[in-house]
Amino acid sequence: MANIPSVPFLDLSRTYDELKQDLDDAYFRVMQSGWYLLGAELDRFESELADYCGVSHAIGVGNGLEALELLLKAYTIGPGDDVIVPSNTYIATWLAVSDVGATPIPVEPDMATFNINPALIEAAITPRTKAIIPVHLYGQPVDMDPIMAIAARHNLIVIEDAAQAQGARYKGNRTGSLGHAAAFSFYPGKNLGAFGDAGAITTSDGDIADKVRILRNYGSNQKYYNSVKGVNSRLDELQAAFLRVKLQKLDEWNGRRNVIAQYYLDTLRHPQIKVPHIPDWADPAWHLFVIQVPHRDEIQRQLAAVGVQTLIHYPVPPHRQEAYPEFAHLQLPISDTLHQTVLSLPIGPHMSVDHATQVVSAITQFIK
Repeated sequence: MANIPSVPFLDLSRTYDELKQDLDDAYFRVMQSGWYLLGAELDRFESELADYCGVSHAIGVGNGLEALELLLKAYTIGPGDDVIVPSNTYIATWLAVSDVGATPIPVEPDMATFNINPALIEAAITPRTKAIIPVHLYGQPVDMDPIMAIAARHNLIVIEDAAQAQGARYKGNRTGSLGHAAAFSFYPGKNLGAFGDAGAITTSDGDIADKVRILRNYGSNQKYYNSVKGVNSRLDELQAAFLRVKLQKLDEWNGRRNVIAQYYLDTLRHPQIKVPHIPDWADPAWHLFVIQVPHRDEIQRQLAAVGVQTLIHYPVPPHRQEAYPEFAHLQLPISDTLHQTVLSLPIGPHMSVDHATQVVSAITQFIK
């Protein structure tokens, strides 16, 4: 039997413990309705999410990857087109571009924030470039103003990958409202997590919203009549009902995450530990708290031995994955360095400061 860590990375069971009555009510409401797809719960969740993000439209879909793919298709991006992506990100960002037949063009991150470096984007633009997908990695918002200025100069679409940044703000505005459109994931471990796979798209562009609604439903807006070649990517009623409950708690739970993050920032003061840099304009969601440490793999093993569970986001950058052999020749030293040194510490809305104290004590014990 596997050892249970004394400080788990994220305890999802506590979600149900706190919200049991509301989640149970949501479950019975859907089950008794007899309507399980494209119904009232989804309509309400989409309206509530749009209001929360400060946009005109939200469209629930199957997952975060499909959210990106559907947006690329809605903007008619495909074979022969280039899309600028971060070199330092989860592979899903790249996969969405590849899956529509376009080519991902990686741009290195800012070492201070781990997010795509706006100063490097313009040099990567070619006549084939159609879009930029900045990723709000780890819940830290990207510096969007210079990216939107670049996009305006070159007539490019900006699609936020906000999969890890539900509730984060940039200069007071929420992620999901900063580009031309945005893609969200509601994977269970996200700040706003479903109880299974789920995702959404946000935008204030009515034409794009209409296209996505058709594309997600087999290319149809009238049953059995299909105007385009679409897919099946629908956020079901049960997940929409659960997400409505959790959306009401998102700001409060992000605030709890912030308490843990601030404790880490205040106490992890060691010359060999690099903690996240938070620009003045950023209000992170703290999906992850990622540090850089030397001898990362050994530190992780030592922490596990004393019951502190950590993860690595991510051990292999996209250009080093077997899935992308055509990019293996690229020299992306910043991304390579990050993927060898980053370590994600436990953080979550149900984590105590006592647990955070254990984490800090263990790390400082092993880093000399």
